[in-house]
Amino acid sequence: MIITNKLLISIGNLYRYIADKISLLEPIALLGARFYVGMAFFSSGLTKLRDWDTTLFLFEVEYNVPLLPYELAAYLGTTAELILPLLLMAGLASRLSALGLFFVNIVAVLSLQDIAAAAYAEHVLWGTLLAQVVIFSGGRFAVDRLVDTVFFKGK
Repeated sequence: MIITNKLLISIGNLYRYIADKISLLEPIALLGARFYVGMAFFSSGLTKLRDWDTTLFLFEVEYNVPLLPYELAAYLGTTAELILPLLLMAGLASRLSALGLFFVNIVAVLSLQDIAAAAYAEHVLWGTLLAQVVIFSGGRFAVDRLVDTVFFKGK
């Protein structure tokens, strides 16, 4: 019985030690998530800007954004895909920018009538990573953290 308790305590201590070391990777994982998703959306926004006539055509014919005229949807979508990723990658207003991109992501999936399985899986991944930033914030390597420390003394 004593051996079993000591073994359980040792296993528990080892688990806590390993968990503490793995937790050190959290800021790096959040930074990676912010850049991975941010670059995907920013690249999409740049593509829309490069050929605005095609963008308008796609919003009119292919994308079925509900409740908005296609021109307004094109402007709003492109603006969101250019500004929100920059904020997200910098870690400035991390939660707000991630939430905004989360909704852009949902609208993109709902607006496409025929979305390929691989594209759908990618949107699910982006949504999951964005949800993590919304929940956990931008992490230690975010401008938000600096602003919080300087102006609010980390409170």
